[in-house]
Parts: sequence; structure tokens; C-alpha cells
Amino acid sequence: MTRLLDLCSLIRSKNAGPFWLTFDFMARDTDSYRTLRDSGALNAELFAELYGADPAQVLVVNHDRAEAVKVSFPRPVRQGDLADSDSYGGQQYAPLVDLLVGSETPPVVLRE
Repeated sequence: MTRLLDLCSLIRSKNAGPFWLTFDFMARDTDSYRTLRDSGALNAELFAELYGADPAQVLVVNHDRAEAVKVSFPRPVRQGDLADSDSYGGQQYAPLVDLLVGSETPPVVLRE
């Protein structure tokens, strides 16, 4: 199993308007992308668990030509709300960098 951070040259999160968050996972190379895509580690259930998103509203798109995965879902609170802890959505990727990705076991998030 490999950490997500080791498979990707770029992991980022950002707002996709005031009501949605989007995550980009750009693989280091073709083999890394295939490992990530085929593992199914980036799935609606993971984002529902980590971010409280409704799994039915999580959109996971594999971009084969770009060797990247994009995940988008509604923000838990709208941008700028008093309860919004990350107005730009730029820090939301942090819990994912140590995600273990492998084809033989389900994904696991390392927590300290």
C-alpha cells in the first residue's frame, strides 16, 4: 500500500463557487494514476465520512487523459458563513495526504 501523497504530484482543495468544494488529485505518472483510479480509494463514502457530505451528492471523476481525479461536493456551510472555518476551501485536502491506497485492502486514513 502507498500513501496518496506518494502517488500524486499535486493534491489540492478549493472552492467551486460559494456552495461547493472541489479536490484535485494529479498523479505523478501513468502507473500512479492507474493505481489510484483502480483502487477506488477516492470514493463518495470516504468524502462522506471525512467531510460530512451526502454520498449521493459526491461527484468523483477520473480524467484518464490528464491522469487526475477530481472530486466535488456541496460545502457543509456556504463560503463566508460564521461557521465556515476555511473560507477558500484551500486547507480541506489535509486529512487525505496520508490516505493509504492499495488494490488488496480497503482504503485507510491514518490518524494521529
